[in-house]
Amino acid sequence: MADKNERPIKVMAENRKARFNYAIEDTIEAGIALTGTEVKSIRNGKSTIAESYADSKDGEIWLINATIPEYLQGNRFNHEPKRPRKLLLHRKQINKLMGAVDREGMTLIPLKLYFNERGRAKLQLAVAKGKKLHDKRETEKKRDWSREKGRLMRARG
Repeated sequence: MADKNERPIKVMAENRKARFNYAIEDTIEAGIALTGTEVKSIRNGKSTIAESYADSKDGEIWLINATIPEYLQGNRFNHEPKRPRKLLLHRKQINKLMGAVDREGMTLIPLKLYFNERGRAKLQLAVAKGKKLHDKRETEKKRDWSREKGRLMRARG
C-alpha cells in the first residue's frame, strides 16, 4: 500500500513528435538545475520541450532551446525563458552519452519533463538517431494499418 505523502508522477511537458522523427535507442532520467521561478512556471504547465535538444559543453550536458515561460508573479527575480539549463547526471552517464553522440552520430532528445514522486523536476532524455523520410512513411503506414485493423476487428464482432 502506498504512503499518503507519496505523489504520483506528473508529466508537465512532452515531446510527442520525437518518436516519429527519431529512432530511439536508449532513455535515461536526468535531473535539471532550475531556479525558483522556473519550477513555479513548470508547475503551471506552460513549458515546451518540442524543439529542444541536449548538447555537451565542457564535460557537462546542457538542455538547449527549452522554453519555460516567465513566472507572472516573479517580478525582478524572473528567469530568461530560453536559457540553457544544466542536466544533472553522473560522470559515467555523461561519458556514455557523449561517446554515443560523438562516435555513432546520435542526438540527445528530451522526451518528457515531469515531477517525480518526491516533487523533483526530472527530464527523460533519449539517445536517438534521426529518421529518413522513407522511415517516417513506413511508421505512418504501420500506424494507419493497425488503426484500420482495429476498426475491422470491432466491426466483425
